[in-house]
Amino acid sequence: RMPDSVPAADRRQRSSAAFSLSFLSLVFSITAFSSSYWCEGTRKVAKPFCTGQSKGDHCIRFNSPDANNSNAVQYIWETGDDKFVERKFHAGIWYSCEEIINEEGENCRSFISLTPATDRGVLWLSIVAELLYIILLLTGAILMSVEMCYYNTVIDGLKINAFSAVVTVLAGLLGMVAHMMYTTVFQMTVNLGPEDWRPHTWDYGWSY
Repeated sequence: RMPDSVPAADRRQRSSAAFSLSFLSLVFSITAFSSSYWCEGTRKVAKPFCTGQSKGDHCIRFNSPDANNSNAVQYIWETGDDKFVERKFHAGIWYSCEEIINEEGENCRSFISLTPATDRGVLWLSIVAELLYIILLLTGAILMSVEMCYYNTVIDGLKINAFSAVVTVLAGLLGMVAHMMYTTVFQMTVNLGPEDWRPHTWDYGWSY
């Protein structure tokens, strides 16, 4: 009986390890899909004029002491890039959020509404591919859990293991295609999107 019990124990350990990794992949994929940190960067915007007691590097100050007098000549020294401030932003499939200068919080907009109309079809295909990717990962995790608890015959366990491996590989390929489609849509949005959204610099975020 010892020779039979050792392979069964080894098979149980391998199945448990595979299920744990598959479950982690599923959790990470769902977290990334719902997050807005696929791409991060900065957007260059013009500084507003300082009002009241507001001071600092995020607004343009008048050189004249009588700034409230409309008849007085006002001078500003900011030129070139000094007249602009960089706002951090992050974007995902669903939302694009931008920090608010001199205030707490972020201003978020729907990323779908920001994309050009000609590219929204590709974005929806990316969303469908991401959903199928998550469904396939879930299917693979379920199959691995069945294999972990199924010990009638070794052949049946190997069949389930092979099928779960195929499903997991297909999920990975589908997820890669979905990411490539989103990258294409994001680059087109950077070039053709609204003027008040286009980033100055950007890179991939942690959830990509």
